[in-house]
Amino acid sequence: MELQVTNSPFNQEQVELLNRLLPTLTDAQRIWLSGYIAAAAVTGSAVLGTAPIAAAANAPAASPVSTAPAAPKEVTVLYGSQTGNCGSLAKKVTKRLQDQGFEVKLSSMSDFKPNGLKKVENLLILVSTHGEGDPPDNAISFYEFLHSKRAPQLEGMPFSVLALGDTSYEFFCQTGKDFDKRLEELGGKRLVPRVDCDVDFDEPAAEWINSVASAFAELAGAGAGAAPQAVPVTADSLLASAESEYSRTNPFQAEVLENINLNGRGSDRETRHLEISLEGSNLEYEPGDSLGIYPENHPRLVDELIEAMGWSGEESVPVNKNGDEATLREALLHHYEITVLTKPLLEKTAALISNGALNELLASGHDELRAYIEERDLLDLVQDYSLKGIPAREFVAILRKIPARLYSIASSLKASPDEVHVTVRTVRYENRGRERYGVCSVQLAERSEPGSALPVYIQHNPNFKLPQNPDTPIIMIGPGTGVAPFRAFLSEREETGAEGKSWLFYGDQHFATDFLYQIEWQRWLKDGVLTRMDVAFSRDSDQKVYVQHRMLEKSRELYQWLQEGAVVYVCGDEKRMAHDVHSTLITILEQEGGLSPEEAAEYMIRMQQEKRYQRDVY
Repeated sequence: MELQVTNSPFNQEQVELLNRLLPTLTDAQRIWLSGYIAAAAVTGSAVLGTAPIAAAANAPAASPVSTAPAAPKEVTVLYGSQTGNCGSLAKKVTKRLQDQGFEVKLSSMSDFKPNGLKKVENLLILVSTHGEGDPPDNAISFYEFLHSKRAPQLEGMPFSVLALGDTSYEFFCQTGKDFDKRLEELGGKRLVPRVDCDVDFDEPAAEWINSVASAFAELAGAGAGAAPQAVPVTADSLLASAESEYSRTNPFQAEVLENINLNGRGSDRETRHLEISLEGSNLEYEPGDSLGIYPENHPRLVDELIEAMGWSGEESVPVNKNGDEATLREALLHHYEITVLTKPLLEKTAALISNGALNELLASGHDELRAYIEERDLLDLVQDYSLKGIPAREFVAILRKIPARLYSIASSLKASPDEVHVTVRTVRYENRGRERYGVCSVQLAERSEPGSALPVYIQHNPNFKLPQNPDTPIIMIGPGTGVAPFRAFLSEREETGAEGKSWLFYGDQHFATDFLYQIEWQRWLKDGVLTRMDVAFSRDSDQKVYVQHRMLEKSRELYQWLQEGAVVYVCGDEKRMAHDVHSTLITILEQEGGLSPEEAAEYMIRMQQEKRYQRDVY
């Protein structure tokens, strides 16, 4: 008889799996499986690879088992994410637990009411670390609540934390570590140890999801009845899209259609506008999303590294944990990061070779080690500490995968079907007598001519989106390449006929050579798609003028827009520009609204919670 949901205690996914499996089993396999299940019911063991038949033979006859499912236990999943990765992973762990019969409440930290924390039965936290150890924007309010005196005692509450970060930053996964420590201080009981993920997070994240799912299943099994099992999550499935087979783990080879330098003759900057085909990929995006591009290292740097180490570029080395191999030169070009040093990399290098000087560097003061790491690349490390002689296979084993670079999308899919546009400033500089390159930006400038292909994927960003109401006013602040997403915003609004007012603050160095997309802004102003535009060119006057100065000059009008419900968007450098813009907005609220500094700060927090203040910063 074929299993169905109506004649068995299994859900639809389990029924389909069993109906595919059972007809393929031999008699011996059926007997073994029945013994295994019987033994698991008696001993509580459920580990494949054991021999349960003897235990099953000696077990008393099982009494009839009720097929009524146990009441689902409740799990709360909270995520804090700047670019969307934790949000995607939170959806994966939610589905995994729901498949096991749990009732799951999924929420971003910004949407979660902190006062409800004391009612949470089981808690999962997925959070990234932004900048130098800071919480992502949509986690700030919950982070501050949890670390305040208002946070409730969570005596015995099971919890676990998945932390995303980047080992090239000093405070790697700091926000996740902070949450983990604080939840324990409040009395929570760690269900599964915290997992800290580097930029290549797929495998450890999948392992964490499967671990917490198993741990919750054990908790449920200790109660009235065990939760049903679900198919384990794999690294390849974590970021798969329902619409497209292409994702971060399986990028699409996209053809470059156009590659144009936006800066005028005489500029000391080079900013590339690339138009890339998505035809045949089924990849979709919205304004505010980013394009991930997997770059290749500069061939010159790869060759210099191979020569300095005395290796052969044709030697075969592994490129992943699946055992796939490539030539050493190919691996260093396309698979491994060689331009960024991290403390973990230096520690692993020191373990490969006896080198007193390198050990001294690792034992030196924090500032000295940090300065070395920030100013050098892998070739510097090899030359400074005479690492020649380490076998290539051992050396590449300690390197991390080259991470994708994320660029704010500068186009609307509605206006440019099957295309995606990005705006990229080329990075070149000299340090310690050697020319240095921005890995991806120089590749796009020098080695990505029309007709070539780039491995790409879409990084969705739910935290940076146009308002649902097309009549809502928007204020866009984006100097330099930070203006890219606002080109997408206005393209989308033009295509959809949105009538809400729009105001753009834009800045760069020189009006004559650095006014990116000038003709398009002027056309949108003429057509009414863009209501207002204020510009600041910092090098065209004796005193440097930036976008925040233009905002202060128009403070009364800007405050009026805020009172009308305008959504404020900020895109660009976080350390300087975004910080200055935030301070300027608080000043405007104080001056024009008569608010105290504390009231102005609270006003900004409310705007952020209401998604009226959104940032895409780096």
